[in-house]
Amino acid sequence: MGAREVGLPDVVPSGSLPSRVTIWEVGARDGLQNESVVVPVSVKLEFLSRLAASGLSVLEATSFVHPKWVPQLADAAELLSGLDAQPGVIYPVLVPNERGLDRALEAGVTHIAIFASATETFASRNLNRTLDSQFEMFEPTVSRALAAGMDVRGYVSMCFGDPWEGPVARGQVVAVGERLLEMGCSQLSLGDTIGVATPGQVESLLEGFRDVTRLAVHFHDTYGQALSNTLAALRCGVTTVDSSAGGLGGCPYAESATGNLATEDLVWMLDGLGVETGVDLDKLVETSVWMAEQLGRPSPSRVVRALAK
Repeated sequence: MGAREVGLPDVVPSGSLPSRVTIWEVGARDGLQNESVVVPVSVKLEFLSRLAASGLSVLEATSFVHPKWVPQLADAAELLSGLDAQPGVIYPVLVPNERGLDRALEAGVTHIAIFASATETFASRNLNRTLDSQFEMFEPTVSRALAAGMDVRGYVSMCFGDPWEGPVARGQVVAVGERLLEMGCSQLSLGDTIGVATPGQVESLLEGFRDVTRLAVHFHDTYGQALSNTLAALRCGVTTVDSSAGGLGGCPYAESATGNLATEDLVWMLDGLGVETGVDLDKLVETSVWMAEQLGRPSPSRVVRALAK
Protein backbone atom coordinates (compact mmCIF):
# COMPACT_ATOMS: atom_id res chain seq x y z
CA MET A 1 0.00 0.00 0.00
CA GLY A 2 1.48 3.35 -1.04
CA ALA A 3 1.68 6.57 0.94
CA ARG A 4 -1.03 8.23 -1.13
CA GLU A 5 -3.37 5.29 -0.60
CA VAL A 6 -2.93 5.61 3.14
CA GLY A 7 -3.61 9.34 2.84
CA LEU A 8 -0.61 10.23 4.95
CA PRO A 9 1.41 12.06 6.00
CA ASP A 10 -0.86 15.08 6.39
CA VAL A 11 1.02 18.30 5.68
CA VAL A 12 1.42 20.56 8.69
CA PRO A 13 4.34 22.99 8.28
CA SER A 14 6.54 23.89 11.21
CA GLY A 15 8.50 27.08 11.67
CA SER A 16 12.19 27.68 11.11
CA LEU A 17 12.58 25.07 8.38
CA PRO A 18 13.90 25.46 4.82
CA SER A 19 11.34 25.32 2.02
CA ARG A 20 13.39 22.70 0.18
CA VAL A 21 15.97 20.09 1.18
CA THR A 22 18.47 18.35 -1.10
CA ILE A 23 18.80 14.66 -0.31
CA TRP A 24 22.33 13.34 -0.91
CA GLU A 25 21.58 9.67 -1.57
CA VAL A 26 24.44 7.42 -0.43
CA GLY A 27 22.84 3.97 -0.71
CA ALA A 28 24.74 2.86 -3.81
CA ARG A 29 28.08 3.71 -2.22
CA ASP A 30 27.96 3.95 1.57
CA GLY A 31 25.16 1.42 1.75
CA LEU A 32 26.44 -1.29 -0.57
CA GLN A 33 30.06 -1.04 0.60
CA ASN A 34 28.95 -2.51 3.92
CA GLU A 35 27.40 -5.59 2.34
CA SER A 36 29.05 -8.91 3.18
CA VAL A 37 28.75 -10.03 -0.44
CA VAL A 38 29.57 -8.26 -3.68
CA VAL A 39 26.44 -7.01 -5.46
CA PRO A 40 26.59 -7.50 -9.25
CA VAL A 41 27.22 -4.41 -11.38
CA SER A 42 23.94 -5.00 -13.22
CA VAL A 43 22.03 -4.76 -9.93
CA LYS A 44 23.90 -1.61 -8.91
CA LEU A 45 23.12 0.05 -12.24
CA GLU A 46 19.45 -0.87 -11.95
CA PHE A 47 19.45 0.49 -8.40
CA LEU A 48 20.86 3.82 -9.55
CA SER A 49 18.37 3.97 -12.41
CA ARG A 50 15.44 3.36 -10.08
CA LEU A 51 16.71 5.92 -7.56
CA ALA A 52 16.95 8.55 -10.30
CA ALA A 53 13.43 7.70 -11.46
CA SER A 54 12.14 8.33 -7.94
CA GLY A 55 13.26 11.96 -8.17
CA LEU A 56 16.54 11.90 -6.28
CA SER A 57 18.95 14.36 -7.88
CA VAL A 58 22.21 13.44 -6.10
CA LEU A 59 23.28 9.79 -6.22
CA GLU A 60 26.68 8.99 -4.78
CA ALA A 61 27.54 6.23 -7.20
CA THR A 62 30.67 4.46 -5.98
CA SER A 63 34.16 4.87 -4.59
CA PHE A 64 37.68 4.63 -5.97
CA VAL A 65 39.05 3.34 -2.68
CA HIS A 66 41.56 0.52 -3.17
CA PRO A 67 39.72 -2.80 -3.79
CA LYS A 68 41.74 -4.41 -1.00
CA TRP A 69 39.95 -2.24 1.55
CA VAL A 70 36.50 -2.11 -0.05
CA PRO A 71 36.12 -5.14 -2.33
CA GLN A 72 32.39 -4.47 -2.67
CA LEU A 73 33.21 -1.42 -4.82
CA ALA A 74 36.10 -2.88 -6.81
CA ASP A 75 33.89 -2.59 -9.91
CA ALA A 76 33.76 1.24 -9.77
CA ALA A 77 35.22 1.81 -13.25
CA GLU A 78 32.95 -0.82 -14.79
CA LEU A 79 29.91 0.67 -13.09
CA LEU A 80 30.66 4.21 -14.27
CA SER A 81 31.29 3.06 -17.83
CA GLY A 82 27.86 1.40 -17.87
CA LEU A 83 26.02 4.21 -16.10
CA ASP A 84 23.13 5.80 -17.99
CA ALA A 85 23.41 9.24 -16.41
CA GLN A 86 20.07 11.02 -16.23
CA PRO A 87 19.62 14.74 -16.97
CA GLY A 88 19.57 16.82 -13.80
CA VAL A 89 21.16 14.09 -11.69
CA ILE A 90 24.74 14.25 -10.41
CA TYR A 91 26.72 11.11 -9.55
CA PRO A 92 29.51 11.95 -7.08
CA VAL A 93 32.31 9.46 -6.44
CA LEU A 94 34.35 9.10 -3.26
CA VAL A 95 38.12 9.31 -3.79
CA PRO A 96 40.66 8.75 -1.00
CA ASN A 97 43.78 10.25 -2.57
CA GLU A 98 45.46 11.23 -5.84
CA ARG A 99 45.42 7.66 -7.16
CA GLY A 100 41.67 7.62 -6.71
CA LEU A 101 41.45 11.01 -8.39
CA ASP A 102 43.39 9.71 -11.40
CA ARG A 103 40.81 6.96 -11.81
CA ALA A 104 37.95 9.43 -11.40
CA LEU A 105 39.41 11.73 -14.06
CA GLU A 106 39.84 8.80 -16.41
CA ALA A 107 36.20 7.87 -15.87
CA GLY A 108 34.98 11.39 -16.64
CA VAL A 109 33.64 12.06 -13.14
CA THR A 110 32.62 15.67 -12.44
CA HIS A 111 31.86 15.53 -8.70
CA ILE A 112 34.08 13.90 -6.09
CA ALA A 113 34.17 13.63 -2.31
CA ILE A 114 37.08 13.21 0.06
CA PHE A 115 36.93 11.54 3.46
CA ALA A 116 38.53 13.12 6.56
CA SER A 117 38.57 12.38 10.28
CA ALA A 118 37.76 14.63 13.22
CA THR A 119 39.78 12.46 15.62
CA GLU A 120 43.36 11.29 15.92
CA THR A 121 42.56 7.61 16.38
CA PHE A 122 40.17 7.33 13.45
CA ALA A 123 42.66 9.16 11.21
CA SER A 124 45.32 6.66 12.21
CA ARG A 125 43.15 3.56 11.83
CA ASN A 126 41.41 4.50 8.57
CA LEU A 127 43.75 6.90 6.79
CA ASN A 128 47.09 5.81 8.24
CA ARG A 129 47.70 9.47 9.04
CA THR A 130 47.71 11.79 12.01
CA LEU A 131 44.91 14.26 12.46
CA ASP A 132 47.12 16.99 11.05
CA SER A 133 48.98 15.07 8.34
CA GLN A 134 45.74 13.87 6.70
CA PHE A 135 45.60 17.28 5.02
CA GLU A 136 48.87 16.59 3.23
CA MET A 137 47.00 13.82 1.41
CA PHE A 138 43.95 15.95 0.67
CA GLU A 139 45.61 19.14 -0.56
CA PRO A 140 47.02 17.87 -3.89
CA THR A 141 43.86 15.84 -4.52
CA VAL A 142 41.59 18.84 -4.01
CA SER A 143 43.80 21.30 -5.90
CA ARG A 144 44.09 19.00 -8.90
CA ALA A 145 40.35 18.26 -8.88
CA LEU A 146 39.49 21.96 -8.79
CA ALA A 147 41.94 22.67 -11.59
CA ALA A 148 40.16 20.01 -13.65
CA GLY A 149 36.82 21.75 -13.06
CA MET A 150 35.51 19.20 -10.56
CA ASP A 151 33.28 19.95 -7.61
CA VAL A 152 34.71 18.64 -4.32
CA ARG A 153 32.77 17.69 -1.21
CA GLY A 154 34.42 16.97 2.13
CA TYR A 155 33.24 14.31 4.58
CA VAL A 156 34.27 14.51 8.22
CA SER A 157 33.81 11.36 10.31
CA MET A 158 33.48 11.00 14.10
CA CYS A 159 32.08 14.51 14.54
CA PHE A 160 30.04 13.70 17.66
CA GLY A 161 31.68 10.72 19.27
CA ASP A 162 34.56 8.32 18.72
CA PRO A 163 34.53 4.69 19.98
CA TRP A 164 38.17 4.98 21.09
CA GLU A 165 38.34 8.59 22.28
CA GLY A 166 34.79 9.21 23.50
CA PRO A 167 33.15 12.63 23.08
CA VAL A 168 34.78 14.84 20.45
CA ALA A 169 35.50 18.49 21.22
CA ARG A 170 33.49 20.91 19.10
CA GLY A 171 36.53 23.05 18.36
CA GLN A 172 38.41 20.07 16.99
CA VAL A 173 35.62 19.21 14.54
CA VAL A 174 35.25 22.82 13.46
CA ALA A 175 38.98 23.17 12.90
CA VAL A 176 39.06 20.12 10.61
CA GLY A 177 35.94 21.19 8.75
CA GLU A 178 36.93 24.80 8.22
CA ARG A 179 40.31 23.69 6.91
CA LEU A 180 38.61 21.52 4.28
CA LEU A 181 36.34 24.39 3.27
CA GLU A 182 39.30 26.75 2.98
CA MET A 183 41.06 24.13 0.88
CA GLY A 184 38.27 24.40 -1.71
CA CYS A 185 35.54 21.95 -0.74
CA SER A 186 32.19 23.38 -1.81
CA GLN A 187 30.33 21.52 0.92
CA LEU A 188 31.14 19.77 4.18
CA SER A 189 29.20 16.71 5.38
CA LEU A 190 29.38 16.25 9.16
CA GLY A 191 29.15 12.58 10.04
CA ASP A 192 27.80 10.98 13.22
CA THR A 193 29.68 7.80 12.39
CA ILE A 194 28.60 5.78 15.42
CA GLY A 195 25.18 7.39 15.81
CA VAL A 196 25.62 8.81 19.32
CA ALA A 197 24.59 12.44 18.69
CA THR A 198 21.53 14.10 20.18
CA PRO A 199 19.83 17.32 18.98
CA GLY A 200 21.47 19.70 21.44
CA GLN A 201 24.89 18.45 20.41
CA VAL A 202 23.98 18.92 16.75
CA GLU A 203 22.90 22.51 17.35
CA SER A 204 26.05 23.27 19.31
CA LEU A 205 28.36 21.92 16.61
CA LEU A 206 26.60 23.74 13.78
CA GLU A 207 26.83 27.01 15.72
CA GLY A 208 30.61 26.65 15.66
CA PHE A 209 30.85 27.01 11.87
CA ARG A 210 30.98 30.35 10.09
CA ASP A 211 28.65 29.42 7.21
CA VAL A 212 26.01 26.78 7.92
CA THR A 213 24.74 26.96 4.31
CA ARG A 214 27.86 25.05 3.22
CA LEU A 215 27.17 22.21 5.64
CA ALA A 216 25.39 18.90 5.22
CA VAL A 217 24.64 16.27 7.86
CA HIS A 218 25.14 12.51 7.79
CA PHE A 219 23.49 10.67 10.69
CA HIS A 220 23.47 7.03 11.66
CA ASP A 221 20.45 5.70 13.53
CA THR A 222 22.26 3.52 16.06
CA TYR A 223 20.30 4.95 19.00
CA GLY A 224 17.20 6.03 17.07
CA GLN A 225 18.23 9.69 16.94
CA ALA A 226 18.85 10.24 13.23
CA LEU A 227 15.54 11.94 12.41
CA SER A 228 15.50 14.13 15.50
CA ASN A 229 19.10 15.14 14.81
CA THR A 230 18.20 15.92 11.21
CA LEU A 231 15.30 18.11 12.27
CA ALA A 232 17.61 19.99 14.65
CA ALA A 233 20.08 20.56 11.81
CA LEU A 234 17.36 21.84 9.49
CA ARG A 235 16.22 24.33 12.12
CA CYS A 236 19.82 25.60 12.22
CA GLY A 237 19.79 26.29 8.46
CA VAL A 238 21.20 23.08 6.95
CA THR A 239 19.54 22.25 3.60
CA THR A 240 21.41 19.09 2.51
CA VAL A 241 20.91 15.76 4.26
CA ASP A 242 22.69 12.48 3.51
CA SER A 243 20.57 9.34 3.64
CA SER A 244 20.44 5.82 2.25
CA ALA A 245 17.51 4.24 0.41
CA GLY A 246 15.99 1.52 2.55
CA GLY A 247 18.42 2.31 5.36
CA LEU A 248 21.20 0.39 3.60
CA GLY A 249 24.56 0.40 5.32
CA GLY A 250 25.87 -0.49 8.71
CA CYS A 251 28.18 0.96 11.27
CA PRO A 252 31.16 -1.32 12.02
CA TYR A 253 32.21 0.69 15.07
CA ALA A 254 29.27 0.15 17.42
CA GLU A 255 27.29 -2.92 18.36
CA SER A 256 23.60 -2.90 17.36
CA ALA A 257 24.18 -0.08 14.86
CA THR A 258 21.33 0.17 12.39
CA GLY A 259 23.25 2.10 9.80
CA ASN A 260 22.37 5.16 7.78
CA LEU A 261 19.24 7.25 8.09
CA ALA A 262 16.73 5.69 5.68
CA THR A 263 15.80 8.01 2.81
CA GLU A 264 12.15 6.93 3.02
CA ASP A 265 11.96 7.82 6.71
CA LEU A 266 13.47 11.22 5.93
CA VAL A 267 11.08 11.88 3.02
CA TRP A 268 8.05 10.89 5.13
CA MET A 269 9.01 13.45 7.77
CA LEU A 270 9.79 16.19 5.24
CA ASP A 271 6.60 15.53 3.27
CA GLY A 272 4.61 15.94 6.48
CA LEU A 273 6.39 19.22 7.23
CA GLY A 274 5.70 20.59 3.75
CA VAL A 275 9.40 20.65 2.86
CA GLU A 276 10.05 19.95 -0.82
CA THR A 277 12.46 17.19 -1.85
CA GLY A 278 11.32 16.31 -5.37
CA VAL A 279 11.12 12.65 -4.34
CA ASP A 280 8.21 10.33 -5.16
CA LEU A 281 7.95 8.32 -1.93
CA ASP A 282 5.97 5.45 -3.46
CA LYS A 283 8.56 4.94 -6.22
CA LEU A 284 11.35 5.09 -3.68
CA VAL A 285 9.69 2.48 -1.47
CA GLU A 286 9.24 0.22 -4.49
CA THR A 287 12.95 0.62 -5.23
CA SER A 288 13.98 -0.31 -1.71
CA VAL A 289 11.64 -3.31 -1.65
CA TRP A 290 13.24 -4.46 -4.91
CA MET A 291 16.74 -3.93 -3.53
CA ALA A 292 15.91 -5.81 -0.35
CA GLU A 293 14.84 -8.75 -2.52
CA GLN A 294 18.20 -8.63 -4.32
CA LEU A 295 19.99 -8.70 -0.96
CA GLY A 296 17.75 -11.41 0.46
CA ARG A 297 16.63 -9.58 3.58
CA PRO A 298 13.96 -7.04 4.58
CA SER A 299 14.69 -3.32 4.62
CA PRO A 300 15.38 -1.83 8.06
CA SER A 301 13.46 1.33 7.08
CA ARG A 302 10.30 1.71 9.14
CA VAL A 303 8.54 3.57 6.33
CA VAL A 304 9.46 0.90 3.78
CA ARG A 305 8.13 -1.82 6.07
CA ALA A 306 4.92 0.10 6.76
CA LEU A 307 4.12 0.99 3.15
CA ALA A 308 5.21 -2.32 1.64
CA LYS A 309 2.60 -4.32 3.58
